[in-house]
Amino acid sequence: MLENIRIILVSTSHTGNIGSTARAMKTMGLSSLYLVNPVHEPDGQASALAAGAGDVLANAKIVNTLEEAVSDCGLVVGTSARSRTHSWPMLGPRECGEKLVQEVSNFPVALVFGRENSGLSNEELQQCHFHMCIPANPEYSSLNLAAAVQTLCYEIRMAYLNKEALPTAEDTYPLNEDLERFYTHLESTLESTSFIRKSHPGVVMTKLRRLFNRARPESQELNILRGILASIDKSVKADNALTCDSNEDKENN
Repeated sequence: MLENIRIILVSTSHTGNIGSTARAMKTMGLSSLYLVNPVHEPDGQASALAAGAGDVLANAKIVNTLEEAVSDCGLVVGTSARSRTHSWPMLGPRECGEKLVQEVSNFPVALVFGRENSGLSNEELQQCHFHMCIPANPEYSSLNLAAAVQTLCYEIRMAYLNKEALPTAEDTYPLNEDLERFYTHLESTLESTSFIRKSHPGVVMTKLRRLFNRARPESQELNILRGILASIDKSVKADNALTCDSNEDKENN
């Protein structure tokens, strides 16, 4: 179960933080580490700070984008220490650990940490179903990366040890790659109906992502939504064909 819980670090600047993360993970029984476009790949400093967790570090997967790291995950939680323009469904640390453990039997799940100096971008956070913020001392809320990872890995382990008391997650949710295909389809359909303009999309898609992430449609529900979009696409295509035929008739007359 714990092997399918991913810890993902995005664009980490200091290799020592990667090694310290591996150590924090192993102390809590986690082993799946993903590195998204790290500034430097793990080196001697990372190995030194990993201490006895060299196996976690050696098996870390390096990928180019967050989308690639979470494509086959059914639940993605992004960590965020600052307020965003558009609020997202939020979890506390304990809720986060419990939710990850509840759903990991259905599909891989992921906990995402951002850059040391700026965290995750808004675009990266939009790829997450939930956001999570550690309620640190507001007068001094600065947590280094490894400390934040250790805090959340502890909550995951406590939830794992107490998993018998957690309710079973019976709903079947789509994987992230399926959700991204839905969002791409939705945006294309809204452009074809002129609801949004490709040259000036504004914040409509961001708000729609937030809406559907908050609702979190199940796999069958997402299939229904895709079917609705396909029906709209077909109708728009037919209307466009009729318009073209009508224009040709006018020109011929």
